[in-house]
Amino acid sequence: MELLRRWFMHYFSNPQVVILVLLLLVGFVVVLTLGQMLAPVLAALVLAYLLEGIASFLQRHGVPRMWAVVLVFIAFMFFLTFALLGLLPRLSYQVTQLVQQLPHIISRGQDAIMALPQSYPELFSEQQVRDVVNAIRADVGNLGQNLLTLSLASVVGVITLMVYLILVPVLVFFFLKDKERIIQWLTAYLPDDRALTTRVWHEVHIQIGNYVRGKIWEILLVGLVTYLTFVAMNLQYAVLLATLVGLSVVIPYIGAAAVTIPIAAIAWFQWGWSPEFGYVLIAYGIIQALDGNVLVPLLFSEVVNLHPVAIIIAVLVFGGIWGFWGVFFAIPLATLVQAVLRALPRGHSPGEPVQEQG
Repeated sequence: MELLRRWFMHYFSNPQVVILVLLLLVGFVVVLTLGQMLAPVLAALVLAYLLEGIASFLQRHGVPRMWAVVLVFIAFMFFLTFALLGLLPRLSYQVTQLVQQLPHIISRGQDAIMALPQSYPELFSEQQVRDVVNAIRADVGNLGQNLLTLSLASVVGVITLMVYLILVPVLVFFFLKDKERIIQWLTAYLPDDRALTTRVWHEVHIQIGNYVRGKIWEILLVGLVTYLTFVAMNLQYAVLLATLVGLSVVIPYIGAAAVTIPIAAIAWFQWGWSPEFGYVLIAYGIIQALDGNVLVPLLFSEVVNLHPVAIIIAVLVFGGIWGFWGVFFAIPLATLVQAVLRALPRGHSPGEPVQEQG
């Protein structure tokens, strides 16, 4: 008990540390318990945070705040309209095509698997192959049931999408327009003695802003280059695969490896073991190499470097808590944890007044 008391006094004898911990706990509890209900607000907050960088850039170049907000919001609505009317229909069409081709693709895959004992009898037995085929058939049956369930819930999904399409742009506009008023209202309820919290937020704000804006550019650039490459190589489902490759950069290390499977599978079903199959994999490997060695250093030069183990743990933990958004913000949240740990007092005896670390 004495050890616990000394530990508690060591870290929580400073009121500013207590304020910081309480604010983090309140934010965590609110997102965890009310996250689903507040999803449109949180989505609009993320988008407004992204667009704020452009609005601030225009302000620094002499554009009045209101005009900057209007210009940024108009550009955002153009991009949203293009995504909904240009990209989404093509993506939906290719997904439908792929679902229709699944029986043929699965049949070819089963034939290839059944031929393995004849080609490599020392590695595969007929019983092993039959077990694999039966497992594939069971998974396909489960996939069909999931698609049926998804189609039955599509009406609810359409209604939810319509609500998001109305609420989110409105909230984004007001978050941008009334940014100062919202911040003043929030800070009015915070304690005056919050220098430590302000310092931590300033550090995290810079890192998160750089990371999120860089990640958006990385998704767009990698997805666009992949689409143009796959179209030039006449690979089927280019829009779908390019979208998957673009989104895969959200999950470091894991995403690129996972997306390799559908790319290789579709290329094999289209061309078999041919030079074109190898060219597709080589092109995809070059894109990943350029992304990791050229694009990422350019976009994230100011982001705090985290150890790969820390990144993977953050993806697993925050993805398990908040799903896609937890995965997307895993690195910023890990940066927040790192900033908080660095801000905690070190090297002080229990009960001694803790000075802020500069």
